[in-house]
Amino acid sequence: PHHLVEAFRSTMEEVGESDLILHVVDGSHPNPEEQLAAVREVITDVGATGVPEIVVINKADAADPLTLQRLMRIEKRSIAVSARTGRGIQELLALIDNELPRPSVEIEALVPYTLGKLVARAHSEGEVISEEHTPEGTLLKVRVHEELAADLAPYVPAPVA
Repeated sequence: PHHLVEAFRSTMEEVGESDLILHVVDGSHPNPEEQLAAVREVITDVGATGVPEIVVINKADAADPLTLQRLMRIEKRSIAVSARTGRGIQELLALIDNELPRPSVEIEALVPYTLGKLVARAHSEGEVISEEHTPEGTLLKVRVHEELAADLAPYVPAPVA
């Protein structure tokens, strides 16, 4: 509802800093298009129109099938889901995974155990592909941003001849 959207305007202002908007709409609502339009108006007002958006049509199990078809046709980047039945949840997770930006640098590093904070940063700021605990330290294969890659660079193992 529009009055609810206005109440959360300050929260919505943070949307501009997001990597992805999951715009959840109640598929069983009598007029879900109106709900979409009200939220999009605020997204425009806060300057977040450049953020990629996935429309998640919730309550697909309770929605009118014609309404679902109409929404899916209108909203090209949409998916119908049902928390109750599990319909569409795995597909939504895959779609989110595909849409989120990935760190640009893939690196392998053998981080000494004394630098656990560096391993923790790899987990919190990057994407850990593999992790192995060896006698020398934690062997990480990660995808990270350039700054963290530079911090990990001194620990890249020497090539085996």
